Amino acid sequence: MSVPSTAGSDLGEVTLTRVFDAPRERVFRAFVEPGQLSRFWSPAGTSLPVEKITIEARPGGAFETVMVADEDGAEYPMSATYLEVAEPEKLSFTVNGAGLTSTLTFADVDGRTELTVHQTDVPAMLRTPEAVAGLHSSFDQLVVHLARTA
Repeated sequence: MSVPSTAGSDLGEVTLTRVFDAPRERVFRAFVEPGQLSRFWSPAGTSLPVEKITIEARPGGAFETVMVADEDGAEYPMSATYLEVAEPEKLSFTVNGAGLTSTLTFADVDGRTELTVHQTDVPAMLRTPEAVAGLHSSFDQLVVHLARTA
């Protein structure tokens, strides 16, 4: 999604936690391999074509996606820069031009993975119940993807 500049905006935080029935190495890899990310990292009603994903999983590396609306083909680009990559524990990136920072923490819980997504400098429009539901729908799709690739 394209995130507008947040200068002068009402900024806040979003934190979501979910436990996945897969080892954290598998869950982490799903977030850094374009072929896997394309299968789940878009809310219901959109797709994320693998050819529209750039992942350079290293500090300073690019993380770019273009989500495509299923209904009308509208495109929603996102360009970010990785701040921290510590496989398989943590990914952190900042959306270029917006300042929104996402930190994903992968914790081992008896062979399962607790994923916590913490976002800061989030504009009000991305903290709405609908926006949060979009993140949850991506998590729902990740559950399906992990089960298919087990």
